[in-house]
Amino acid sequence: MSDITLFIADAQQLSRDGLKLLLKDKKGIEVIGEGSNREQLFEALKETQPDVIVVDYNLPGHFMHRDIQHIHQYAPLSKILVFSSDHDELNIYQVLGYGVNGFLTKECGKDQIIRAIYSVAKGEKFFCNRILDILLDKKIPNGAFSYSPVALSGRETEITKCIAAGKKTNDIAKEFCISVHTVRTHRKNIMKKLGVRSISGLVLYAVEAGLVIPENLEGEK
Repeated sequence: MSDITLFIADAQQLSRDGLKLLLKDKKGIEVIGEGSNREQLFEALKETQPDVIVVDYNLPGHFMHRDIQHIHQYAPLSKILVFSSDHDELNIYQVLGYGVNGFLTKECGKDQIIRAIYSVAKGEKFFCNRILDILLDKKIPNGAFSYSPVALSGRETEITKCIAAGKKTNDIAKEFCISVHTVRTHRKNIMKKLGVRSISGLVLYAVEAGLVIPENLEGEK
């Protein structure tokens, strides 16, 4: 297996050095760059497209949550793993809606950080327990993050549950005895109905609708 290439975007030198030290001898992970502000990140992305970008967005003057939208533009194939000290639930909901692949807080342990990197590199979603608690305890004021009323068919609801649980398209197709193309068509129609533009947005809908439980959101361990 080729190495997972990783870029660290964090204004704090201590955080960057700590991550590099943690990953130094980890098989299959190569840190190919780092940046302390959005300008350094976007300049680097003109030259390289890392598999995973680890970013702390809650650093005014360096990185902000809106920068995540621009990361998608500069590196559409890169997976985004947020590693932040932010505890503001509204900010976290907004960032999840931008389509990040994983979200860790800086209280997470080293094993969880490493597992998250491997998971998001494979295209899985990975939310740490703190983020799951925020989602599932629904500590958000009413109306802060809502969806227009929609009516999903029974099959669309089942496929939504599978996608939110991190199942692969091929596995969903096999489970329902349908083609991969049909699964993708369902996914496209579901996201259009919900008015979301990312899988994270679909996951948030699934949580709000009570379609998934915590352990189904974290991906393979």
